Amino acid sequence: MGSYDDGALEVLLTNILSIIKPLEEDIRARYQVINEFRSVVSCTESLRGAIVEPFGSFISNLYTRWGDLDISIEIPTGPLVSSVGKRRKQSLLKDLMKALRRRGVARNIQFIPKARVPLLIFESNLGSISCDISISNQLGQIKSKLFFWITEMDERFRDMVLLVKEWAISQNINSPKTGTLNSYSLALLVIFHFQTCEPPILPPLQEIYVGNIVDDLTGAKITEATIKDICAKNIKKFRANGMDYSNRSTLAELFISFFKKFSRINTMASQYAICTYTGKWEHANSKDTWIAKSYPLIIEDPFEQPDNAARAVGKSELLMIREAFEETFRKLSDSQEQGSLINSLVRPQIRSHFYRRSHLDLSSTGRLSQYQGIPRDTSNIFPQRQQSSDPVHPISNRFQNVRLDTYQSPAAFSQGRSYYSTSHPIQNKYENRQMEPTSSQNVVHRSGLAIHDPGQPQNVALRSGAAVHGRGQQTWRPRNSDRQ
Repeated sequence: MGSYDDGALEVLLTNILSIIKPLEEDIRARYQVINEFRSVVSCTESLRGAIVEPFGSFISNLYTRWGDLDISIEIPTGPLVSSVGKRRKQSLLKDLMKALRRRGVARNIQFIPKARVPLLIFESNLGSISCDISISNQLGQIKSKLFFWITEMDERFRDMVLLVKEWAISQNINSPKTGTLNSYSLALLVIFHFQTCEPPILPPLQEIYVGNIVDDLTGAKITEATIKDICAKNIKKFRANGMDYSNRSTLAELFISFFKKFSRINTMASQYAICTYTGKWEHANSKDTWIAKSYPLIIEDPFEQPDNAARAVGKSELLMIREAFEETFRKLSDSQEQGSLINSLVRPQIRSHFYRRSHLDLSSTGRLSQYQGIPRDTSNIFPQRQQSSDPVHPISNRFQNVRLDTYQSPAAFSQGRSYYSTSHPIQNKYENRQMEPTSSQNVVHRSGLAIHDPGQPQNVALRSGAAVHGRGQQTWRPRNSDRQ
């Protein structure tokens, strides 16, 4: 049983990204929705003086063309986490719901007062963009910015998150309402994968920020500006060590190893928690909160410890998640499955874009070319997007990656600005070269050599099996702190 050719898989993944990444028109549509919503807030008596702040995937630059828009209405209470109580938030959202109905700018309005964070959900008449509105969600804002800073450390992270989110939607495992994974948990899984591949692409998040951000933002301990300065300093230190440039695995290699790593996620979850703060598997009984709750799956929130970002996942749903990982890895490992792989990676409406673009590019044998719906020659099918001529307002951070190009996130948005300037989505310009083996590095060659199952605790028994790709996921090596 042969495995997929990495070059062909790389083309497939790149083409999927070319469809799901937002275009200029998608970015502008979100700006228009935000500005329209700001006008509604300013005309609502109980919200006079409030500030509209987008956050979530739009700010972290981890959203697709069809992604939701998260917006927080900040009630001025100082630089720290707002003390606005839950009842007050519910009351303000009710007022806002009435204002939206009066203005007639939204449809399908839903008020969810009993959610952990009270929400107002609606679909904007501008571009049919789904919006989730919360009150004084400063923690959500800082999480979004931290994720954006991580995307700046290595652009493969953004690509992987977008691909994994689309895959999870296609597999019906991206809905906490039905007991599966939320998008935040999926992004944490990608971070964990990048931390535990060999050599690591990302550091444990405690090396970016030591402490629990939710605690530090509460009780007049620290401001958002201080958090930003600390993160900038630590990211610079990480880069100075050269770690962020040593892993040159291609997107295809990282994609395959991601699904291998989590193909037994239910077995691992029975004993271990996924912790991006420490960058390793932690025992599920290591924290009292986890023991008391008996979660089927624990993906610790690194900024709100020891909260479980995957707390909505149920036991039966975890089996569904494991089956999705396992089946996709099986298809990635079997060249005979190439015709059906795309069915596992994207939704039908995304596949339709492939068919329309390729015009069912038939080979001389009358069959679809190597990947179903994808022509062998894609040079004329996926043209470069038009470059934006708009001036760019970079996000105010001090740690841009050294790359050929840098995408400017909507995090560049400043308070009170009526319009956001944008640039086109970043192209895939990271180097797709296998790292050359040296005497000091444990590198697995392209020969398909059998390897250990990296990213797993050393004391866990591994299944024996056929050789797998070692690309992007070489032998697990404990960090210095683990050797003590």
